[in-house]
Amino acid sequence: MLGGEGSIDLVTVATAVHWFDLPRFYSLVARLLRKPGGVVAVWTYFHLAVSPIFDLLIKRFHDSCLPFRSPNVRYAFDGYKTLPFPFEDIGLGSEGKPMPLDIPKKLSFEAFLGWFKSWSAVNTAKEQGVDLLSEDIVKEWENAWGGSKLVRSVTFKAFMLAGKVRM
Repeated sequence: MLGGEGSIDLVTVATAVHWFDLPRFYSLVARLLRKPGGVVAVWTYFHLAVSPIFDLLIKRFHDSCLPFRSPNVRYAFDGYKTLPFPFEDIGLGSEGKPMPLDIPKKLSFEAFLGWFKSWSAVNTAKEQGVDLLSEDIVKEWENAWGGSKLVRSVTFKAFMLAGKVRM
């Protein structure tokens, strides 16, 4: 435990809460947060917007990942709309109503590709002998990107939930 009961002002989780044992995590958060006033905030992103043409390639890739994705990822895939979140609304996204966030970023093609290589579904497929990021797909993406040296402006489509312990 990081601190005593009621001793923490803020708990944050970036791109990971959907992997947690939620009842256990939420119980711990409820014990540790300062009452009143302690806040828990969770956020993640699922979609990356590049351009209308490139976004279609990403959508096709997402669809190819479906058979290999963990059930836990469904929360991220649906924008945390179905993620249980038993905390009082503080106006920054609540259970069933996550706050959308656009996170602009400049990415090289290498960084873009690295993001997809980190996906659990890509690694699960690889363990099962399926290469979701085949040479053909990478070449198609590289051409649509505008070449491997180009740095593009992209937008991570993120979403957040934040709340405090219900009294």
